[in-house]
Amino acid sequence: MILLKSQSQTSVPFEQYPTFMLDVIEGLAKSQKEIPCKYFYDERGSMLFTEICQTAEYYITRTELQLLEQILPEVSARIGGNATVVEYGSGEGRKIRDLLRALQEPRAYIPVDISAEILFDSSRRLKREFPGLAIHPLVADYTAPIALPELPSDGQSGRQVVFFPGSTISNFNPAEANRFLRNIRGFLRPGDVFLLGVDLIKSPNRLHQAYNDYDGVTADFNLNLLRRINRELGANFKLHQFEHYAFFNPRYSRIEMHLLSLTDQVVTIGQHQFSFREGETIHTENSYKYSVDGVVRLGHECGFRHEQVWTDTEKLFSVHYLSAK
Repeated sequence: MILLKSQSQTSVPFEQYPTFMLDVIEGLAKSQKEIPCKYFYDERGSMLFTEICQTAEYYITRTELQLLEQILPEVSARIGGNATVVEYGSGEGRKIRDLLRALQEPRAYIPVDISAEILFDSSRRLKREFPGLAIHPLVADYTAPIALPELPSDGQSGRQVVFFPGSTISNFNPAEANRFLRNIRGFLRPGDVFLLGVDLIKSPNRLHQAYNDYDGVTADFNLNLLRRINRELGANFKLHQFEHYAFFNPRYSRIEMHLLSLTDQVVTIGQHQFSFREGETIHTENSYKYSVDGVVRLGHECGFRHEQVWTDTEKLFSVHYLSAK
């Protein structure tokens, strides 16, 4: 059966969500100005992130892809046949292709992403590549609880598998990561699977290079957030008066990304005005780095049994197989 259904948590385009304006206004009103990193991913932002993954300095994507290629036969044997795969933050769908090919007759695929354009484009391409697979794209912000589509019961369904690659878990602070895993555990049955990609703690210099690539793609990605706010919310950010600033914070074991004001200035968004001092920043993203033991503890706290971890030879990246208790 070929099925491609669009699902949405709302009837209006995602770019028109009133929460975008509210989140920006509330974030810029804080003493440490901030904007949630989920708003990076308009169409241009998603394309820039794809470019980041191809830079020489950004090891995460190529390391994870190489690792998945090695381990997917074992992963597939553990999962078994007729699985339903849910992918949070599916993006262009590059990694899911390898997983779907490795699985034994997967039953359905539910990609969840904040960017409708990228989501539906990748779903159409996957439909052509996997004509017998039911695909249910869901436009949603997975950082909040979401309702997954109900699939018809045929008596042959296997495990549910939540696939969360790319170390996107790193963007959550510890409390948010705990809440996110508990939300996932809430809809899984005992024995269902959470397949999680996690970036590991490593040399701060290696991390600095990964988030400050020579060609400036990450800088453009970060600044594109202001470009989006100008376009969609009618703001007047002058991009040349801000600069990408990323560094490793050892106290919290995280990379922090900021946009640094190069001068004293005032920015207007609708009826709101925000003053910036020279050197003041907007905090746009965190990327926490984990130890393997840290992932084991997190999973256990949230109702998962940690069954297996795979790492590359340099121990840069890890993939974890967790099952619902």
